[in-house]
Amino acid sequence: QVQLVESGGGLVQAGGSLRLSCAASGRIISIDLMGWYRQAPGKQRELVARVTGGGSTNYADSVKGRFTISRDNAKNTVDLQMNSLKPEDTAVYYCSAVLQEGPYYTEVRRVYWGQGTQVTVSS
Repeated sequence: QVQLVESGGGLVQAGGSLRLSCAASGRIISIDLMGWYRQAPGKQRELVARVTGGGSTNYADSVKGRFTISRDNAKNTVDLQMNSLKPEDTAVYYCSAVLQEGPYYTEVRRVYWGQGTQVTVSS
């Protein structure tokens, strides 16, 4: 089975930094998009950042210049470096990946999600 596991969440003060990591494992044929989403209390889930297999990135306007997404295709991992954190960044962060699960190469790409990791930024 395919599994995404996040790590690195925690409690930090405003202005601090945190690095989130996500590892995909299992019977994987290929991975296309990888990204991070978050959901704060009382708000809808939103895209934070994503990266294609070729390295193209997209960021939410609210995190541009502060967050950096990166991936290691050899390790099937994606990281999110978060700097200059603000209380508004407080949320549960979810890793996602669009991938093909084996054993068949005709398998349709599907979206997989991690369990989420809590990030809390105090003022």
